[in-house]
Formats: sequence, structure tokens, C-alpha cells
Amino acid sequence: MIEADWRTYGSGAQMAHAVSAGIAGIVQRAIDARGGAFVALPGGRTPRPIFERLASTEIAWNKVTIVPTDDRLVPATDPLSNAALIARYFSPRGARVVPIASGAVADYRAAGQAADAELAKLDWPPDLVWLGVGADGHTASIFPGPDLEDALDGSGARRAVGVMPDPLPPEAPVARVTLTRDAIVSARALVLALSGEAKRALVECALRSGPHSRTPIGRVLAKAAGPIEIYWSAT
Repeated sequence: MIEADWRTYGSGAQMAHAVSAGIAGIVQRAIDARGGAFVALPGGRTPRPIFERLASTEIAWNKVTIVPTDDRLVPATDPLSNAALIARYFSPRGARVVPIASGAVADYRAAGQAADAELAKLDWPPDLVWLGVGADGHTASIFPGPDLEDALDGSGARRAVGVMPDPLPPEAPVARVTLTRDAIVSARALVLALSGEAKRALVECALRSGPHSRTPIGRVLAKAAGPIEIYWSAT
């Protein structure tokens, strides 16, 4: 059984307020302790109201470096780009947003190698990695499929890999790059935000199963050494 601290809310708006406040506290403490903060944030729909609240927080954003937890291999101008989404909220505040994917790299494994080289330039470990979870149990872009074990590689030598989900999600049928499990669990703080009864049941099952989970989220969280904070809203 994986230990986690659940925080429950009646609505997405309440959860957004709580997540933004919690992350703002982590960022501020990192700045106070080390002179800067390094965080990994997700893409998708769920984070957007949280990003809006978080970006309005009075933080020295010029001392914050942000990377996506994962991204699609699309041009930076494409609506599917997670880096572009994050930059839209935080670059105007002065944060440094570091893309990890390039739509110019056709081979997804080569794109993963390029992302790994880019991440090696940063000051590890991250102060925070914020994860979401999909209906199939994927997290970041650690999907079921032929590249699952590569993304879960326990060597610790790689921080990012390229992946091809199988099946491809219909809303974004493209290859990805993602932080590896070891990169994710190296974070000083690990946050998971989700909503709805189905995802809560999925994550509770993953926590009970631990390293034997059939889902990527369970296998990732099973290796976390530090605290896991889970924010959940009913709607």
C-alpha cells in the first residue's frame, strides 16, 4: 500500500484554489531556501484554472524554471503543445519555461534523447512535479504500450524518453516525450490533481496495488520516496 495524503473538495473551483495555494507555497519555500525554484507542470484541460490562479500569485517568477512533465511532438505553435500552454500563463510573469519537445524531430526516440540532454542542463532535483492521471491510468506521458518499460526504467540515467502510446489517444494522436519515472520521483514534492469518482477509484486501486499495479500511475507512485499529496474534487 502506497501512503498518500488525500485532500478532497466539492468542486473543481475549490480544488483549483487549494492546488494553486499549495504549489505557491512550495515555490516560495524553494526560493527562500535555495534562491530559485524548479518545477514540472502538466498540460491538458484540468490545470488551466489552476495555472490562472497560480500565475496571479505574488511570487518572484523570474527565479522560477518550469518544464512540462511531458509534451507532444508538435510545433511550438500547435494547440497540442504543453510547453506553449504553460508559457502562455507563466512567461509573461517572468518565469523561464523550458520546452522539452521539438516538432522538427521526426523520430520520437531521438526526440526523447534530445529532451534528456536539455533536462541535464537544469539543476536537479525538481522542487515539485505535479502529475495528472488519465482514464487508462497513464500519468505524464507514461502510457500503456510498447514504450512503457522504457519510461519506467529504473536505472536513473535518463530523465526523459520518447514514447508512442498504444493506442494513440484520439484527441492527440501523436508521439510524445515524457519525464521518466525516476525523474518524477526524484522531486522534493509530488502532487497529483484529479476529479471524478472514476479517477479516484482508479488511483485508490493503484495505491493499494503498489508496485504490482497494472497502471502506470501505480507503478510510478510506488517508487516515490517522499510525500505524495493528492488533490481530488468530486466534480
